[in-house]
Formats: sequence, C-alpha cells, structure tokens
Amino acid sequence: MIRFLRKRARRFMRREDGTATVEFSIVFLPMFMMLISAVELGFVQLHHVMLERALDMTVRDIRLGTGSAPQHDDIKNTICSRAGFIDDCSDLRLEMVVLDPRAWTGIPAVADCRDQSQPVAPVRSFVNGLDNELMFLRACAKFDPIFPMMGLGKDLIKDGAGRYALVSTSAFVQEPR
Repeated sequence: MIRFLRKRARRFMRREDGTATVEFSIVFLPMFMMLISAVELGFVQLHHVMLERALDMTVRDIRLGTGSAPQHDDIKNTICSRAGFIDDCSDLRLEMVVLDPRAWTGIPAVADCRDQSQPVAPVRSFVNGLDNELMFLRACAKFDPIFPMMGLGKDLIKDGAGRYALVSTSAFVQEPR
C-alpha cells in the first residue's frame, strides 16, 4: 500500500500539467497592480497637465489684460472652463498674494485646498496687485481616484472625503494699467 502511494506521488510530482497556471497565479496580481497603477498615474498626470495649462492661459490673460482687474470668481470660472477635467468647480481653490522681492517673506508652504469632509472655510488670500507688483497665484483642485482601493489610488494622500489634491502655481508681474 505504501509502495503504491509512493509510486503515485512520484508520478504526480513528475507531471508538468498546470505549470502555466502556477506561473500565472504568481505573476498576475503584481502585473495587474502595475496596470491599475499606470492607469491611475496617467489620469493624475492628465488632470495636473490640464490644470497647469488652464492656469497658465488664465495668467497670460491677466498679465496682458491691461486696465482690468479680474476678481476671484472670474478667474476661477476661466480656469474651470479651460481645464476640461474639473467636473465640480466648487472644489477649485485659488490663492493670490502680492510678493515683495526686496523684502521676501515667501508664501505659505501648504496650499489652501478644500476638504469636503470639513466645514467650508473662506479663501485664504486673494489680492489684486497694483502696477508692477509681483503676484503669486496658486490653484488647488480635488479629484477622485479611479481605483481608490488598489495600486497607486490606495497610496495617494487623500483628504477626509477620499479625494486627492493637485496644486498648480504661477507667478507674474502685474502690468501697468
């Protein structure tokens, strides 16, 4: 009986049926996670590039639009209309401050982003500069991860509502009016 079981066990160990299944089961999960992370990273990059482009185009309009001082809501709506992937414009936060290059104080290190799980806070700072002043404009938009529980979507830094922030900045000199 034992000899029979040994013979069957040896024959079973020598068989090569199903080896592709073992390799597939070992390799599939890491490859799937890399694929999901690549898709997530692609969408993060797409959102960030579109936000950067919209902010740059809007800053160019502000710089060249002499005689006009666009207000917060006008700039926000312009950025939202130019960035095709911002679904909810209420999540876009703008911060514009005047910087003095001769007495440099810097800007706050942390961007002013809206957390939907927190109560609404007013805009941190939004000042239209005078002629020839150095201005700093920062925009923060929130997005939902495509795969929030897997791959890169799981590792993104998210707020209480499960959204990640993308920040875009631009500096310009206010043209004389």
